[in-house]
Order: sequence, then structure tokens, then C-alpha cells
Amino acid sequence: MQTNVTPRTGEDQQSMGGGSSTTGAQAPTAGTRRLGRSGLEVSEQGLGCMGMSQSYGPADEEESAATLRRALELGVFFFDTADVYGSGHNEQLVGRELAPVRDQVVLATKFSLGRGADGSLTIDGRPEYVRSACEASLRRLGTDRIDLYYQHRVDPTVPIEETVGAMAELVAEGKVRYLGLSEASASTMRRASAVHPIAALQSEWSLWSRDIEGEVLSTARELGIGIVPFSPLGRGFLTGAIASRSQFGSDDYRTGSPRFQGDNFDHNMALVDRVRGMAESKGCTPGQLALAWVMAQGSDVVPIPGTKRRSYLEQNVAAGSVELTAGELAQLSELVPPGVAKGDRYADQRLNSYGDSPDLDSPDPDWDPAKV
Repeated sequence: MQTNVTPRTGEDQQSMGGGSSTTGAQAPTAGTRRLGRSGLEVSEQGLGCMGMSQSYGPADEEESAATLRRALELGVFFFDTADVYGSGHNEQLVGRELAPVRDQVVLATKFSLGRGADGSLTIDGRPEYVRSACEASLRRLGTDRIDLYYQHRVDPTVPIEETVGAMAELVAEGKVRYLGLSEASASTMRRASAVHPIAALQSEWSLWSRDIEGEVLSTARELGIGIVPFSPLGRGFLTGAIASRSQFGSDDYRTGSPRFQGDNFDHNMALVDRVRGMAESKGCTPGQLALAWVMAQGSDVVPIPGTKRRSYLEQNVAAGSVELTAGELAQLSELVPPGVAKGDRYADQRLNSYGDSPDLDSPDPDWDPAKV
């Protein structure tokens, strides 16, 4: 673990208010990092765009557009979306707003997740679907290439070699520049990398979600794969802005998230209080301290905190001024050790483990994608 990285601040605060930016004030700007050995240079912090279209309360397209533009002013040029976010709305929004500066940004999107007729989540990694999904994303984004194309979740019925083989064809055709995986297991990463270099692994990583710190992280680094943590602020919990479940609207994803339920909520709130105490001594917010911790895990780590508010974006970027010593990093890890958060990450157990791919000749006959 590197401890000499100067990080930047945090956000999954999507539904906790927000509002306009501190335009006119001197704001910190983001530096750059490279994703593993791929050579892909990105801003040291990306912007997760999902909440602009779903999961964290009603959309605010005007403020979302302003947030995208403000990100560029602050040196953030790595933008993360997916075809499933808002059923395509998010890609359209991001593509439209970034079109004037397309050559100055790194656009990442994802495929493989979808919704069945009954609204249930499905996973599709078939080669023919990879191509059709890419073509659809290119149209919605209004661009001729995707800079970083992830498989959103590993399809347990399709060998990863077949999926990545189809993704590699898109690279050869110039439609995609770099490939990524999300929430993939160590063995899946190894097999995927044998087909084509993988630039990035996108997985949840924060003070309260540290499952990646083991075989998955060490394998990614061995293979030269950069780490892109999503939900680096525990879906807003680690910002300290959440005091009660009553703050969530009926359309907020967190109303059904196990870590935000009953006794789990109370237990996890105490963890936030621990972070808050240390943040006060550092002169920063709990979210800034939590995001600084993630960014200090290595120069190959590029978190993508999500927000649709300029004010939260500015707080996130400002986390770069929070310097953590080796002792402070160790103290934070002791305050919020691995496994201390109560409750699963997802209500659906299938999404709580890293994705294993079936062997080339033995797909799982019992897998039903409609039940994901």
C-alpha cells in the first residue's frame, strides 16, 4: 500500500441536498493517474454519473448538466456511465453534454446488465450481445468510440474468453480503446487477460466495503490492471450527511439496501461517528477523509464517487488537500476494519460475490439470469 499519495474528497451524497457550486471561489483541481500498465491516463478521480438518472431520488437534468461542466473546470475528465443507467438516459445525457469537448475526456461505459419484462435484473455476456450493446451505446453517447468499455457483471453462463474475445474485436475495429471488467473474481481476471489486456477493474471499495483487499486486488496488480472503486463513500453513508432513513425518498435505492436497514443502520452509523471524529481533527469532512483513504491505497487507484450536484463534486475534488500519513492510514483501518460494516452490500445474494466465469466447455446449467 502506498501512503505518499495526496488524495481528494468524497461523494455518494446524491440525495442529501446539494445545490449550486461555489463558483468564484478558489477550488482545488484534480491531478492525473494512469490505470495500471495500460497507459490510459485519467483524472485522479472520476465522476460516477449513475445518480443523474436513477437510484438516488428524482433526476435534475439541469443541475446534472452543470455538474458535468463543472467537473471539467476542476480537472475531472474521466466520466463513468452504463447502458443500464436510466435505461439509456444516462448515456444520452453524458454524451450530449460532453460532445463539445469529446476529445478532451475519457468516456467509460458498461454493458451486460439489463432488465427483464418483469423488471428483474439480467446479465448477458454473449458475443453477439456485446456487439449490439456497443453499437447502441455509441449511438446514445453520440460518439465514434468508447474509451473504456467494461463488462458490468460477469455472465455465469458464458465463458469469459468468449465475451472478452468479442470485446477485443471492438478494439480492433476502433470502436473501443480499452477494456475493463467489473466485480470480477481473480480467476476471471486471469482468463480475461489471457485473451486481451484488461485496463481496469471496477469494484466497490471503501472503508466499509473492503472485500477487494485480498486475492482480487493482488491479482489485478499482478496483471497490471488499474483499480476503479465505485461507491467509495458507502453510497453516501460515510459522508456523515445521512442521519435517518427518513431522508430517503421512495425511489431511493437505499430504502432496500441491507446496510441501511434497522439495526444495521444503527451499527453502521456508529462507524461514521468514528470517521467523523478523526475528520474533525484533520479539518475536513468525514466524506473527504473517507475518499482520501481510498485514494491513498495506491497511485493505480482511481475512485469514481457519484454525484449530480456541483457542491458535492467540489467537496470530492477538494479531498486532494487531505494528506494522510502512514500512521493515520493505519488508524483509519483500525477504526473501520475489514468486515466491520453490518449488512450485505446488496439484497440479492448473487451480487455480493465476485463474478466467476464458467469453463469454456461447462457453463452453469442451473443459472437463470431472470432471477439475478
